[in-house]
Amino acid sequence: MAKFEDFKYVRTIDCRQGAVRAVRYNVDGIYCLTCGSDKKIKLWNHKTGLLLKTYGGHADEVTDARSSCESSNIVSASLDKSIIYWDVSTGAPVRRLRGHAGGVKCVCFNEDSSIAISGGRDNAVFCWDIRTRRLEPVQMMREAKDCITSVLSNENKIITSSLDGCIRHYDIRAGELTVDKVGVPITYLCMTRDEQCLVAACQDSVVRLLDCESGGILSEYRGHAADDYQVECGIMSNDAHIISGSSNGSAYVWDLLEGKVLQNLEISE
Repeated sequence: MAKFEDFKYVRTIDCRQGAVRAVRYNVDGIYCLTCGSDKKIKLWNHKTGLLLKTYGGHADEVTDARSSCESSNIVSASLDKSIIYWDVSTGAPVRRLRGHAGGVKCVCFNEDSSIAISGGRDNAVFCWDIRTRRLEPVQMMREAKDCITSVLSNENKIITSSLDGCIRHYDIRAGELTVDKVGVPITYLCMTRDEQCLVAACQDSVVRLLDCESGGILSEYRGHAADDYQVECGIMSNDAHIISGSSNGSAYVWDLLEGKVLQNLEISE
């Protein structure tokens, strides 16, 4: 395992977007997107702090955004119940998709960015064919009993998390659904690079590592505070370290195997 090196403060970017609801890198990590309560998405060169583009068109807070696999398009989700598919270079909305009965909380692309997948406060997950002019979803999954908080996709599956305490695996090829019950509300979900494990941020101030195949809990990470916040978590590119935000304004880094806190980053001023 590579030696852990402490994170160090590099730069603060004043987004001027009110509350920043999400920050997402593009696929190669060169740029990042910020989603604001000012109803806009901004594209940044995070290394220099340069604002490259602003995307405006939503009628309410932007909750999530993702870059396509070739970085030429963006898909965004908003509490205005819509998803917008954007052209990165022109800043123009290519398509606006409506169908959710509540605010849209999360969105992602499939592997080749031909399908956008959204999850909302209406407990539904929709799949949209964004390469055609079809305005209705091509697939609707309504098995969740509470708000959808994350949607993930790989070649074979769509994986969702919900405040109902369940992780749902939709097998695209077999047409099967597998449900892993965590038992506490899940606020965010991400997958390791080897696609063998899931990392789930839970509202009981525990981050859990789960086996993708069995659904079993492999490890738990504690020390941060989640309270009533929808705190996100992540995993480093080497699959060796877990990171999570905290409601006290800090970020925590754990060793994936040992579960011990390696660093507590004071972020809030």
